[in-house]
Parts: sequence; structure tokens; C-alpha cells
Amino acid sequence: MYKVFVNEKKLLLSKHPEGLEKTLPYDGFTTLEIALDLLQNTSVKEMNVYDERLDEMWEEFKKLFRIIEAAGGIVKNPAGEILFIKRLGKWDLPKGKMEKGESREESAIREIEEETGLKDVKLLDFINTTYHIYIERNGDRVLKYTHWFAMSFDGEDTSKPQIEEGITEVAWKTTSQIDHEVFPNTFKNIKLIIGEYWQNNAK
Repeated sequence: MYKVFVNEKKLLLSKHPEGLEKTLPYDGFTTLEIALDLLQNTSVKEMNVYDERLDEMWEEFKKLFRIIEAAGGIVKNPAGEILFIKRLGKWDLPKGKMEKGESREESAIREIEEETGLKDVKLLDFINTTYHIYIERNGDRVLKYTHWFAMSFDGEDTSKPQIEEGITEVAWKTTSQIDHEVFPNTFKNIKLIIGEYWQNNAK
């Protein structure tokens, strides 16, 4: 199963009907184009395209886009707080595009240290990959993969926002603050990956 976010709407690619707002059986490129059009141009908020040949459908779906890969992490300190950045008025997790020749792990550590000012962040485990779609100014459709890792930090807190990247704030948040401050003002893929992280680590 693949969950892809399109303008904060959810496109599910799965093997079976999932009972979402709108469900379509997969029948090639046309079905995928219809699903994208409905999500981008109508009030439909969730859609499931299904077929037993899930891997084949995913490969066909990827052909509709230019692929960009990014990496980032959920950084936890000894107090149990998680590190967030604020960019364009929304809370987000530190992440960024992978550079040529970098591994996912190297990219995640570099981006976190660049965006937050922290040093010696320790990488623990891979969590999962999230997917979202956006349109570039030149009209290109992009499918962005973001690979997420669990990380820890117990050094001197040198955190500061990377202003040149549009980041205005770096802050450690408790579980309560995440529920009441971050979740009302963040992206669905961020909620998804934090929820998975909490599930894996018993919150």
C-alpha cells in the first residue's frame, strides 16, 4: 500500500478497495490521471485506486512524475522532546533533498544539522518513506520521496534556524505540545510519520 499526498489530500494505491470517499479499479494510466485530476480539481479529499498488481501499478504511477528524493528525521532529546522547525508559518520536521552520491542516512544527518544548527546528531533506525506530489513553476509534476529516520541528540543545544532556507524557528516540543500546537498547524505526511514513530516507540 502506498499513501501519496496531493495538496493535503490522500491518494491510496492498494490491492483492495479501502472504503474511502472515492474508489477506482486500476486500468492503466487513464485511471491514475483521473484520480489525480479529481484530487487536484474537485472537493474529493480521499481516493483509493486498487489492483492486485500493486507493484506494477506503482511503477506506472511513478512514470507520471519527475522523482525527487529527500531525507530527514525525528530527533529526540533525553527529556523526550522532539525537534521541529517552522517554515512558511507551519511546523515541520527537518529534512531536505539528497545530494548526488549521498546515502539516505548521510543526507538525513546533514540536512538536520544544517537546518537546525545541531551537531553530532545520532542516527538510530529507519522509520518509513512518505510521498507527496507538487507542481513546479515550470509545470513539471514532481513525486517527492522523503525517507525518515529516528535520531537522538544529547549534546549542547546549539539549535538555531537556517534563515536562508526560510526557517524562522527551531523548537523542542513535548508530546502534549505536539498534539495541541504542532498537529493543528502541520502537514498530513508529518502527522503520519510521527504517528508511526510513536507507535514504534510506545509514545
